[in-house]
Amino acid sequence: MTDNAITVVGNLTRDPEMRYTAGGQAKVTFGVAVNRRWMNKQTNDWEERVSFFNVVVWGEMAENVAGSLSKGSRAVVTGRLEQRSWETEQGEKRSVVEIVADEVGPSLRWATAEVNRTERRGPGEGGGQRPSVPETGNGNGNGGGNAPTYENFGNEEPF
Repeated sequence: MTDNAITVVGNLTRDPEMRYTAGGQAKVTFGVAVNRRWMNKQTNDWEERVSFFNVVVWGEMAENVAGSLSKGSRAVVTGRLEQRSWETEQGEKRSVVEIVADEVGPSLRWATAEVNRTERRGPGEGGGQRPSVPETGNGNGNGGGNAPTYENFGNEEPF
């Protein structure tokens, strides 16, 4: 289990964007807006804050997300926080904290969904292959597991 597990429920701020790594690994990115609303007891007015999160999904699940969710969809995302850094062509250093998803699904609070099981595919059949990561760690010092990390895919620019 990951030390920095996070679950967010919110609406997609943009359609999932599908890309493939040079090795053929599917990667989807999208944004999620999470609203928090509460009653201010001093003013008796409702107050609201919105937080925005970037989400990254890998492999077969990425293809499923791209085929199932769209801008405005309400989704449940569970994963881990991961920070990555890069340098722009102009030499500026940038970094971003993203949710790397372990699970993504539609929220059924105000909607219904039809679930269609997909067939598992092997390497060379349009994705589905997860990169090999040692069970004792994933290269970034946050414990075990075999979830892909950015170290496995190079320093790709964010969306």
